[in-house]
Amino acid sequence: MIDIQLLRKDIATVAARLATRKFQLDVAGFTALEAERKAIQTRTEELQGKRNALSKQIGMLKGKGEDTSAVMAQVAGLGDELKADETALALVQAKLSDFIMAVPNLPHESAPVGEDEAGNVEVRKVGTPRSFDFEVKDHVDVGAALGLDFEVATKLTGSRFSVMKGGIARLHRALAQFMLNTHVDEHGYTECYTPYMVNADSLRGTGQLPKFEADLFSVKKGGVEGEGETFYLIPTSEVTLTNIARDEILPLDQLPLKMTAHTPCFRSEAGSYGRDTRGMIRQHQFDKVEMVQVVHPDTSYAVLDEMVGHAETILQRLGLPYRVMSLCTGDMGFTAAKTFDLEVWLPAQNTYREISSLSNTEAFQARRMQARFRNAAGKPELAHTLNGSGLAVGRTLVAILENYQQADGSVEIPEVLRPYMGGLTHLKA
Repeated sequence: MIDIQLLRKDIATVAARLATRKFQLDVAGFTALEAERKAIQTRTEELQGKRNALSKQIGMLKGKGEDTSAVMAQVAGLGDELKADETALALVQAKLSDFIMAVPNLPHESAPVGEDEAGNVEVRKVGTPRSFDFEVKDHVDVGAALGLDFEVATKLTGSRFSVMKGGIARLHRALAQFMLNTHVDEHGYTECYTPYMVNADSLRGTGQLPKFEADLFSVKKGGVEGEGETFYLIPTSEVTLTNIARDEILPLDQLPLKMTAHTPCFRSEAGSYGRDTRGMIRQHQFDKVEMVQVVHPDTSYAVLDEMVGHAETILQRLGLPYRVMSLCTGDMGFTAAKTFDLEVWLPAQNTYREISSLSNTEAFQARRMQARFRNAAGKPELAHTLNGSGLAVGRTLVAILENYQQADGSVEIPEVLRPYMGGLTHLKA
Protein backbone atom coordinates (compact mmCIF):
# COMPACT_ATOMS: atom_id res chain seq x y z
CA MET A 1 0.00 0.00 0.00
CA ILE A 2 1.08 3.57 -0.49
CA ASP A 3 2.40 5.64 2.40
CA ILE A 4 -0.56 7.34 4.11
CA GLN A 5 1.73 10.24 4.97
CA LEU A 6 1.84 11.12 1.25
CA LEU A 7 -1.93 11.58 1.29
CA ARG A 8 -1.77 13.66 4.45
CA LYS A 9 0.97 15.94 3.10
CA ASP A 10 -0.05 16.48 -0.54
CA ILE A 11 -3.19 14.62 -1.54
CA ALA A 12 -3.69 16.71 -4.69
CA THR A 13 -0.37 15.59 -6.17
CA VAL A 14 -1.04 11.96 -5.25
CA ALA A 15 -4.50 12.15 -6.85
CA ALA A 16 -3.03 13.61 -10.05
CA ARG A 17 -0.41 10.87 -10.31
CA LEU A 18 -2.98 8.15 -9.68
CA ALA A 19 -5.26 9.66 -12.32
CA THR A 20 -2.63 8.79 -14.93
CA ARG A 21 -3.29 5.13 -14.16
CA LYS A 22 -7.06 5.60 -14.45
CA PHE A 23 -7.67 5.59 -10.69
CA GLN A 24 -9.93 8.26 -9.26
CA LEU A 25 -8.83 8.94 -5.69
CA ASP A 26 -11.73 9.82 -3.40
CA VAL A 27 -10.16 12.97 -2.01
CA ALA A 28 -13.30 14.10 -0.22
CA GLY A 29 -13.78 10.67 1.37
CA PHE A 30 -10.22 10.55 2.65
CA THR A 31 -10.36 14.14 3.90
CA ALA A 32 -13.56 13.40 5.82
CA LEU A 33 -12.06 10.32 7.47
CA GLU A 34 -8.92 12.23 8.38
CA ALA A 35 -10.98 15.06 9.87
CA GLU A 36 -12.93 12.55 11.95
CA ARG A 37 -9.71 10.87 13.11
CA LYS A 38 -8.15 14.17 14.13
CA ALA A 39 -11.32 15.28 15.96
CA ILE A 40 -11.45 12.05 17.97
CA GLN A 41 -7.74 12.22 18.80
CA THR A 42 -8.00 15.89 19.83
CA ARG A 43 -11.01 15.13 22.01
CA THR A 44 -9.18 12.16 23.52
CA GLU A 45 -6.19 14.30 24.42
CA GLU A 46 -8.47 16.88 26.03
CA LEU A 47 -10.29 14.21 28.04
CA GLN A 48 -7.00 12.67 29.15
CA GLY A 49 -5.83 16.11 30.27
CA LYS A 50 -9.00 16.65 32.27
CA ARG A 51 -8.73 13.22 33.84
CA ASN A 52 -5.13 13.84 34.85
CA ALA A 53 -6.08 17.17 36.41
CA LEU A 54 -8.98 15.60 38.30
CA SER A 55 -6.74 12.77 39.49
CA LYS A 56 -4.37 15.33 40.97
CA GLN A 57 -7.35 17.07 42.57
CA ILE A 58 -8.43 13.77 44.15
CA GLY A 59 -4.93 13.38 45.61
CA MET A 60 -5.06 16.87 47.09
CA LEU A 61 -8.55 16.31 48.56
CA LYS A 62 -7.47 13.04 50.11
CA GLY A 63 -4.46 14.82 51.60
CA LYS A 64 -6.81 17.27 53.27
CA GLY A 65 -9.18 14.54 54.38
CA GLU A 66 -12.00 15.95 52.26
CA ASP A 67 -14.75 14.10 50.33
CA THR A 68 -13.59 12.93 46.87
CA SER A 69 -16.77 11.17 45.67
CA ALA A 70 -17.97 13.95 43.37
CA VAL A 71 -14.60 14.29 41.66
CA MET A 72 -14.24 10.52 41.36
CA ALA A 73 -17.63 10.38 39.67
CA GLN A 74 -16.37 12.92 37.13
CA VAL A 75 -13.27 10.77 36.52
CA ALA A 76 -15.45 7.70 35.99
CA GLY A 77 -17.55 9.61 33.47
CA LEU A 78 -14.44 10.70 31.61
CA GLY A 79 -13.32 7.07 31.56
CA ASP A 80 -16.55 6.09 29.82
CA GLU A 81 -16.07 8.87 27.26
CA LEU A 82 -12.49 7.78 26.63
CA LYS A 83 -13.60 4.18 26.03
CA ALA A 84 -16.21 5.41 23.57
CA ASP A 85 -13.57 7.47 21.76
CA GLU A 86 -11.24 4.48 21.68
CA THR A 87 -13.96 2.44 19.95
CA ALA A 88 -14.76 5.28 17.55
CA LEU A 89 -11.08 5.76 16.69
CA ALA A 90 -10.64 2.05 15.97
CA LEU A 91 -13.58 2.19 13.54
CA VAL A 92 -12.14 5.21 11.74
CA GLN A 93 -8.68 3.62 11.58
CA ALA A 94 -10.24 0.48 10.07
CA LYS A 95 -12.01 2.60 7.44
CA LEU A 96 -8.74 4.38 6.65
CA SER A 97 -6.98 1.03 6.33
CA ASP A 98 -9.66 -0.25 3.93
CA PHE A 99 -9.36 2.99 1.95
CA ILE A 100 -5.58 2.71 1.63
CA MET A 101 -5.70 -0.99 0.71
CA ALA A 102 -7.79 -0.14 -2.36
CA VAL A 103 -5.37 2.50 -3.67
CA PRO A 104 -2.84 1.33 -6.30
CA ASN A 105 0.84 2.11 -6.27
CA LEU A 106 2.11 5.47 -7.49
CA PRO A 107 3.71 5.17 -10.93
CA HIS A 108 7.41 5.92 -11.15
CA GLU A 109 8.23 9.20 -12.89
CA SER A 110 9.94 7.27 -15.71
CA ALA A 111 6.82 5.23 -16.56
CA PRO A 112 5.23 6.42 -19.82
CA VAL A 113 1.87 8.13 -19.31
CA GLY A 114 -0.93 6.48 -21.26
CA GLU A 115 -4.49 5.19 -21.13
CA ASP A 116 -4.02 1.55 -22.13
CA GLU A 117 -1.68 -0.85 -23.93
CA ALA A 118 -1.61 1.50 -26.92
CA GLY A 119 0.46 3.84 -24.75
CA ASN A 120 3.17 1.26 -24.04
CA VAL A 121 6.61 2.15 -25.39
CA GLU A 122 8.89 -0.26 -27.24
CA VAL A 123 12.36 -0.22 -25.67
CA ARG A 124 14.08 -2.66 -28.03
CA LYS A 125 13.40 -5.50 -30.43
CA VAL A 126 15.65 -8.56 -30.47
CA GLY A 127 15.81 -11.24 -33.18
CA THR A 128 14.26 -11.48 -36.62
CA PRO A 129 11.01 -13.41 -37.13
CA ARG A 130 11.51 -16.47 -39.30
CA SER A 131 10.24 -16.55 -42.87
CA PHE A 132 8.23 -19.68 -43.69
CA ASP A 133 7.89 -21.28 -47.12
CA PHE A 134 4.74 -23.14 -46.06
CA GLU A 135 1.43 -22.22 -44.44
CA VAL A 136 2.01 -21.49 -40.77
CA LYS A 137 -0.14 -23.31 -38.22
CA ASP A 138 -0.93 -22.11 -34.72
CA HIS A 139 0.24 -24.06 -31.67
CA VAL A 140 -3.10 -25.84 -31.29
CA ASP A 141 -2.86 -27.43 -34.73
CA VAL A 142 0.88 -28.06 -34.48
CA GLY A 143 0.53 -29.62 -31.05
CA ALA A 144 -2.50 -31.79 -31.80
CA ALA A 145 -0.39 -34.48 -33.50
CA LEU A 146 2.36 -34.23 -30.87
CA GLY A 147 0.40 -34.86 -27.67
CA LEU A 148 -1.28 -31.54 -26.87
CA ASP A 149 -4.92 -32.33 -26.07
CA PHE A 150 -7.63 -29.85 -25.12
CA GLU A 151 -10.61 -32.16 -25.61
CA VAL A 152 -9.46 -34.59 -22.92
CA ALA A 153 -8.77 -31.66 -20.58
CA THR A 154 -12.29 -30.37 -21.14
CA LYS A 155 -13.66 -33.82 -20.26
CA LEU A 156 -11.52 -34.00 -17.15
CA THR A 157 -12.14 -30.49 -15.89
CA GLY A 158 -13.58 -27.97 -18.31
CA SER A 159 -12.50 -25.28 -20.74
CA ARG A 160 -9.18 -23.46 -20.47
CA PHE A 161 -7.21 -26.49 -19.35
CA SER A 162 -4.82 -28.71 -21.29
CA VAL A 163 -3.40 -32.23 -21.23
CA MET A 164 0.10 -32.92 -22.58
CA LYS A 165 1.36 -36.40 -23.41
CA GLY A 166 4.62 -37.87 -24.62
CA GLY A 167 7.28 -35.67 -26.13
CA ILE A 168 5.38 -32.43 -25.72
CA ALA A 169 4.98 -33.06 -21.98
CA ARG A 170 8.71 -33.71 -21.78
CA LEU A 171 9.43 -30.50 -23.69
CA HIS A 172 7.26 -28.57 -21.25
CA ARG A 173 9.24 -30.07 -18.35
CA ALA A 174 12.54 -29.39 -20.13
CA LEU A 175 11.68 -25.72 -20.46
CA ALA A 176 11.02 -25.36 -16.73
CA GLN A 177 14.26 -27.18 -15.86
CA PHE A 178 16.28 -25.06 -18.29
CA MET A 179 14.83 -21.85 -16.86
CA LEU A 180 15.43 -22.88 -13.25
CA ASN A 181 19.00 -24.05 -13.91
CA THR A 182 19.85 -20.81 -15.70
CA HIS A 183 18.47 -18.59 -12.94
CA VAL A 184 20.04 -20.62 -10.15
CA ASP A 185 23.42 -21.47 -11.67
CA GLU A 186 24.08 -18.26 -13.59
CA HIS A 187 21.88 -15.53 -12.12
CA GLY A 188 22.33 -16.33 -8.43
CA TYR A 189 18.75 -17.10 -7.38
CA THR A 190 17.95 -19.63 -4.67
CA GLU A 191 15.54 -22.31 -5.88
CA CYS A 192 12.50 -22.69 -3.65
CA TYR A 193 9.62 -25.12 -3.39
CA THR A 194 6.58 -23.40 -1.90
CA PRO A 195 2.91 -24.25 -1.21
CA TYR A 196 0.37 -24.05 -4.01
CA MET A 197 -2.26 -22.83 -1.54
CA VAL A 198 -1.92 -19.76 0.69
CA ASN A 199 -3.88 -17.95 3.35
CA ALA A 200 -5.54 -14.57 2.92
CA ASP A 201 -2.72 -12.73 4.72
CA SER A 202 -0.26 -13.77 2.01
CA LEU A 203 -2.51 -12.47 -0.75
CA ARG A 204 -3.10 -9.21 1.08
CA GLY A 205 0.65 -8.86 1.43
CA THR A 206 1.31 -8.92 -2.31
CA GLY A 207 -1.84 -7.00 -3.27
CA GLN A 208 -4.19 -9.65 -4.71
CA LEU A 209 -6.63 -9.14 -1.83
CA PRO A 210 -8.97 -7.49 -1.31
CA LYS A 211 -9.21 -5.98 -4.81
CA PHE A 212 -8.78 -9.08 -6.99
CA GLU A 213 -10.60 -11.81 -5.09
CA ALA A 214 -12.75 -12.59 -8.16
CA ASP A 215 -9.58 -13.64 -10.03
CA LEU A 216 -8.70 -16.28 -7.43
CA PHE A 217 -9.74 -19.87 -6.81
CA SER A 218 -10.57 -20.51 -3.15
CA VAL A 219 -10.57 -23.82 -1.29
CA LYS A 220 -12.50 -24.35 1.94
CA LYS A 221 -10.62 -26.56 4.38
CA GLY A 222 -12.83 -29.58 5.07
CA GLY A 223 -15.08 -28.64 2.17
CA VAL A 224 -17.99 -27.66 4.42
CA GLU A 225 -19.73 -24.42 3.55
CA GLY A 226 -19.26 -21.86 6.29
CA GLU A 227 -16.80 -23.95 8.26
CA GLY A 228 -13.04 -24.22 8.35
CA GLU A 229 -10.24 -22.03 7.06
CA THR A 230 -10.25 -20.71 3.49
CA PHE A 231 -7.13 -21.17 1.39
CA TYR A 232 -6.47 -19.74 -2.09
CA LEU A 233 -4.68 -21.41 -5.00
CA ILE A 234 -1.71 -19.25 -5.91
CA PRO A 235 -2.08 -17.04 -9.01
CA THR A 236 1.74 -16.94 -9.13
CA SER A 237 4.58 -17.96 -6.84
CA GLU A 238 5.34 -14.25 -6.50
CA VAL A 239 2.85 -14.56 -3.61
CA THR A 240 4.69 -17.28 -1.72
CA LEU A 241 8.22 -16.14 -2.50
CA THR A 242 7.63 -12.49 -1.57
CA ASN A 243 5.75 -13.37 1.61
CA ILE A 244 8.78 -15.28 2.89
CA ALA A 245 9.97 -11.80 3.95
CA ARG A 246 6.66 -10.89 5.61
CA ASP A 247 7.00 -9.67 9.22
CA GLU A 248 10.78 -10.10 9.01
CA ILE A 249 13.63 -7.68 9.66
CA LEU A 250 16.45 -8.92 7.47
CA PRO A 251 20.10 -8.21 8.25
CA LEU A 252 21.58 -5.77 5.76
CA ASP A 253 24.11 -8.35 4.57
CA GLN A 254 21.27 -10.69 3.49
CA LEU A 255 20.19 -8.25 0.78
CA PRO A 256 19.49 -8.78 -2.02
CA LEU A 257 17.30 -11.79 -1.29
CA LYS A 258 16.95 -13.60 -4.64
CA MET A 259 14.47 -16.46 -5.01
CA THR A 260 13.01 -18.48 -7.85
CA ALA A 261 10.41 -21.25 -8.09
CA HIS A 262 8.61 -23.35 -10.68
CA THR A 263 4.93 -23.76 -9.81
CA PRO A 264 1.55 -24.13 -11.39
CA CYS A 265 -0.49 -20.93 -11.29
CA PHE A 266 -4.27 -20.75 -10.99
CA ARG A 267 -6.38 -17.85 -12.27
CA SER A 268 -10.09 -17.59 -12.89
CA GLU A 269 -9.51 -15.03 -15.68
CA ALA A 270 -12.60 -13.24 -14.41
CA GLY A 271 -12.01 -10.19 -16.60
CA SER A 272 -10.93 -11.90 -19.81
CA TYR A 273 -14.42 -11.90 -21.37
CA GLY A 274 -13.79 -14.62 -23.94
CA ARG A 275 -10.31 -13.51 -25.01
CA ASP A 276 -7.80 -16.15 -26.13
CA THR A 277 -10.23 -19.03 -25.65
CA ARG A 278 -8.32 -21.15 -28.17
CA GLY A 279 -5.20 -22.89 -26.98
CA MET A 280 -2.74 -22.24 -24.15
CA ILE A 281 -2.38 -18.46 -24.14
CA ARG A 282 -4.90 -17.81 -21.36
CA GLN A 283 -5.66 -20.80 -19.12
CA HIS A 284 -7.00 -21.38 -15.63
CA GLN A 285 -3.92 -23.50 -14.81
CA PHE A 286 -0.47 -22.85 -16.24
CA ASP A 287 3.15 -23.16 -15.14
CA LYS A 288 5.58 -20.36 -14.53
CA VAL A 289 9.15 -19.95 -13.34
CA GLU A 290 9.06 -16.86 -11.14
CA MET A 291 11.87 -14.59 -10.01
CA VAL A 292 11.57 -12.46 -6.85
CA GLN A 293 14.07 -10.10 -5.27
CA VAL A 294 13.89 -8.27 -1.94
CA VAL A 295 16.41 -5.45 -2.09
CA HIS A 296 17.72 -2.21 -0.62
CA PRO A 297 15.63 0.75 -1.87
CA ASP A 298 18.72 2.43 -3.34
CA THR A 299 19.29 -0.45 -5.77
CA SER A 300 15.79 -1.46 -6.85
CA TYR A 301 15.74 0.17 -10.28
CA ALA A 302 19.13 -1.24 -11.19
CA VAL A 303 17.80 -4.62 -10.05
CA LEU A 304 14.72 -4.20 -12.26
CA ASP A 305 16.97 -3.80 -15.31
CA GLU A 306 18.99 -6.81 -14.15
CA MET A 307 15.87 -8.98 -13.88
CA VAL A 308 14.73 -7.94 -17.34
CA GLY A 309 18.11 -9.16 -18.57
CA HIS A 310 17.68 -12.47 -16.74
CA ALA A 311 14.37 -13.11 -18.50
CA GLU A 312 15.81 -12.00 -21.85
CA THR A 313 18.61 -14.55 -21.48
CA ILE A 314 16.06 -17.37 -21.64
CA LEU A 315 14.47 -16.04 -24.83
CA GLN A 316 17.84 -15.39 -26.46
CA ARG A 317 19.13 -18.90 -25.78
CA LEU A 318 15.92 -20.38 -27.11
CA GLY A 319 16.36 -18.32 -30.28
CA LEU A 320 12.92 -16.70 -29.98
CA PRO A 321 12.36 -13.19 -31.40
CA TYR A 322 10.95 -10.78 -28.85
CA ARG A 323 10.60 -7.16 -27.86
CA VAL A 324 10.84 -5.27 -24.56
CA MET A 325 7.99 -2.92 -23.72
CA SER A 326 7.84 -0.25 -21.01
CA LEU A 327 4.26 -0.29 -19.77
CA CYS A 328 2.41 2.98 -19.56
CA THR A 329 0.67 4.15 -16.40
CA GLY A 330 -2.76 3.02 -17.61
CA ASP A 331 -1.61 -0.54 -18.33
CA MET A 332 0.45 -1.31 -15.23
CA GLY A 333 -0.65 -3.74 -12.55
CA PHE A 334 -2.08 -2.61 -9.20
CA THR A 335 1.14 -3.04 -7.19
CA ALA A 336 3.68 -1.87 -9.77
CA ALA A 337 5.56 1.42 -9.81
CA LYS A 338 7.36 0.47 -13.04
CA THR A 339 6.88 -2.54 -15.33
CA PHE A 340 8.61 -3.98 -18.37
CA ASP A 341 6.91 -6.67 -20.45
CA LEU A 342 8.73 -9.11 -22.71
CA GLU A 343 6.65 -10.05 -25.72
CA VAL A 344 7.55 -13.06 -27.87
CA TRP A 345 6.84 -13.31 -31.58
CA LEU A 346 4.03 -15.73 -32.50
CA PRO A 347 4.01 -16.28 -36.27
CA ALA A 348 0.48 -17.72 -36.39
CA GLN A 349 -0.86 -14.51 -34.85
CA ASN A 350 1.66 -12.36 -36.74
CA THR A 351 2.27 -10.35 -33.60
CA TYR A 352 4.14 -10.20 -30.30
CA ARG A 353 2.46 -11.55 -27.16
CA GLU A 354 3.40 -11.13 -23.51
CA ILE A 355 5.58 -13.89 -22.09
CA SER A 356 7.02 -12.12 -19.05
CA SER A 357 6.11 -9.14 -16.91
CA LEU A 358 8.75 -7.70 -14.57
CA SER A 359 7.87 -5.08 -11.97
CA ASN A 360 9.37 -2.97 -9.24
CA THR A 361 6.73 -2.45 -6.54
CA GLU A 362 9.12 -0.29 -4.48
CA ALA A 363 7.86 -0.39 -0.83
CA PHE A 364 4.20 -0.96 -1.78
CA GLN A 365 4.15 -4.68 -0.97
CA ALA A 366 6.72 -4.36 1.81
CA ARG A 367 4.53 -1.85 3.66
CA ARG A 368 1.60 -4.30 3.54
CA MET A 369 3.80 -7.19 4.66
CA GLN A 370 6.08 -5.24 7.03
CA ALA A 371 9.02 -6.71 5.13
CA ARG A 372 11.98 -4.78 6.46
CA PHE A 373 15.74 -4.80 6.76
CA ARG A 374 18.10 -3.24 9.28
CA ASN A 375 19.86 -0.35 7.57
CA ALA A 376 23.43 0.85 8.05
CA ALA A 377 22.32 2.87 11.08
CA GLY A 378 20.81 -0.26 12.61
CA LYS A 379 17.22 0.93 12.20
CA PRO A 380 14.41 -1.10 10.56
CA GLU A 381 13.51 0.19 7.09
CA LEU A 382 11.04 -1.03 4.47
CA ALA A 383 12.65 -3.06 1.70
CA HIS A 384 11.75 -2.87 -2.00
CA THR A 385 10.31 -5.96 -3.69
CA LEU A 386 10.51 -6.95 -7.35
CA ASN A 387 9.01 -9.83 -9.28
CA GLY A 388 8.97 -11.20 -12.79
CA SER A 389 8.39 -14.27 -14.90
CA GLY A 390 11.43 -16.06 -16.04
CA LEU A 391 9.38 -17.26 -18.02
CA ALA A 392 5.77 -18.37 -18.37
CA VAL A 393 6.39 -22.01 -19.33
CA GLY A 394 3.22 -22.64 -21.31
CA ARG A 395 3.56 -19.52 -23.43
CA THR A 396 7.20 -20.38 -24.09
CA LEU A 397 6.06 -23.80 -25.29
CA VAL A 398 3.53 -22.08 -27.56
CA ALA A 399 6.31 -19.91 -29.01
CA ILE A 400 8.53 -22.92 -29.69
CA LEU A 401 5.75 -24.90 -31.36
CA GLU A 402 4.98 -22.00 -33.68
CA ASN A 403 8.48 -20.65 -34.37
CA TYR A 404 10.18 -24.05 -34.76
CA GLN A 405 7.44 -25.84 -36.71
CA GLN A 406 8.48 -27.70 -39.86
CA ALA A 407 6.66 -28.35 -43.13
CA ASP A 408 6.21 -32.05 -42.28
CA GLY A 409 4.41 -31.24 -39.02
CA SER A 410 7.38 -31.90 -36.76
CA VAL A 411 8.90 -29.32 -34.39
CA GLU A 412 12.62 -28.71 -34.13
CA ILE A 413 13.85 -28.65 -30.55
CA PRO A 414 16.02 -25.61 -29.72
CA GLU A 415 19.60 -26.73 -29.25
CA VAL A 416 19.80 -25.53 -25.65
CA LEU A 417 16.94 -27.88 -24.68
CA ARG A 418 18.31 -31.02 -26.31
CA PRO A 419 20.31 -32.18 -23.28
CA TYR A 420 17.03 -32.12 -21.32
CA MET A 421 15.36 -34.15 -24.08
CA GLY A 422 17.83 -37.03 -24.17
CA GLY A 423 19.48 -35.62 -27.28
CA LEU A 424 16.24 -35.53 -29.29
CA THR A 425 16.37 -32.97 -32.12
CA HIS A 426 12.73 -33.04 -33.28
CA LEU A 427 9.28 -33.79 -31.95
CA LYS A 428 7.45 -35.97 -34.45
CA ALA A 429 4.00 -37.51 -34.57
